[in-house]
Amino acid sequence: MRDVVFPQERQASYEAYGYSAAVRSGGFLFLSGQVGADETGTAVADPHAQFEKAFENLRGVLAAAGCDLDDVIDVTTFHVNMFDHFEAFASAKQKAFPNPPFPNWTAIGVVNLVDPDLLLEIKAIARLR
Repeated sequence: MRDVVFPQERQASYEAYGYSAAVRSGGFLFLSGQVGADETGTAVADPHAQFEKAFENLRGVLAAAGCDLDDVIDVTTFHVNMFDHFEAFASAKQKAFPNPPFPNWTAIGVVNLVDPDLLLEIKAIARLR
């Protein structure tokens, strides 16, 4: 069984591109990739602010499902120019997950994302409460 989750302020974006923000199934929440874009879909220009916005958007989808970052068990991040921005990303990630136990994490370098101004996409799996 599949139950979809949409944060209200972002539902139009998900409908326009034909995917769910997250899906509840089997006691888990599977979150689609979140990026550092505002409500209009515009990428935040500053890399550090963009990474923080991506984690803020991740928190928004989690909250729509009654979860938070403490429920995240698996994170996959997709990075454009990973080495150029890794310190800024690491700082934003540390703010999101400040204390152990940390979720497991896989980082993947990519050539680009759907918008040429985006530098990061965060995909996650969380346990449902």
